[in-house]
Amino acid sequence: MQKTLSVINLAAIRQNALKIKGLVKNRVFYAVVKADAYGHGAEEVARSIGDIADGFCTAIIDEAVALRVAGVTKPVLVFTPPLDIADVRRARAYDLTLTVNSVHTARLLGGAPCHIKVNTGMNRLGCGLDELPEVLRVLPEGSVEGVYSHLFAPQDNAASAKQLALFRRAARLVKTFKPAACAHISASGGLLRGGEYLLDGVRAGILLYGYSPQGFKAEGFKPALKVYARRVQTARFIGGGIGYNFADKNYDKVSAYRCGYADGFSRTVPLGEKTLCMDTFVTEKDGDLLAVMENADEYAERCGTISYEVLTEVTKRSERVYER
Repeated sequence: MQKTLSVINLAAIRQNALKIKGLVKNRVFYAVVKADAYGHGAEEVARSIGDIADGFCTAIIDEAVALRVAGVTKPVLVFTPPLDIADVRRARAYDLTLTVNSVHTARLLGGAPCHIKVNTGMNRLGCGLDELPEVLRVLPEGSVEGVYSHLFAPQDNAASAKQLALFRRAARLVKTFKPAACAHISASGGLLRGGEYLLDGVRAGILLYGYSPQGFKAEGFKPALKVYARRVQTARFIGGGIGYNFADKNYDKVSAYRCGYADGFSRTVPLGEKTLCMDTFVTEKDGDLLAVMENADEYAERCGTISYEVLTEVTKRSERVYER
């Protein structure tokens, strides 16, 4: 096998899911499995925690359809609003829950199940509070299953409190229309804030995979992914270069490993000697398998990015092996 090897510990993900469920108690727990479950494999992750999570969240309809094809029957909320009637028809065919972010989208849905997204300060997606009454007027009562928002800078006390206050106003209005609507504003950051931020439910993404958002600590949560490169050859060093770079010293032997920046790793962050090639790196180390990512936070710090980006990149050209 020429691909990198991703070893994914489903037992760790289950443990993380149980810890989340313990924190939210009897509230609704949506497991976020968008971006192929942050690189861990959405179908396998969803099946492994189907008895713990109350529902799942994806970014786009294609991701949600893949869950249905894999046999996942619990509710699936799609974060990106439908862009045309074809999106709505496909979502209805697979019994998906859509996001409404405007009057236009509310009309487009034609009564399909939905959660209303409210903009409380992230300014990414969602209707404003002034638009919400018209959105509710357009939507049939039976279609509204929830109302949600998303905290920007959840580590900031003042910003989070302001957003929660705005969202409570929106949630009260929606519940006047549909009392049973599930109100949720917290992703992993809000979940770790706890208390009044838990509302009717939470959406847990990065915590499920053992990491936390900026400003929080994932205490008691276990990272679930390690990535290994496979050795292609070990040979005598003949002088000259290391990959595309001039060598700084003489080596006895060097090994080539099948992993490069096309596998989602940063070209300028060495895994061995010098920069990565597209498909390979060179190192003095030896062994059939070499760990290239054991902790996403540590590797992300070397790359000057965050664990989210690392996790969604480093398994895209990889053989996945699941530990149960």
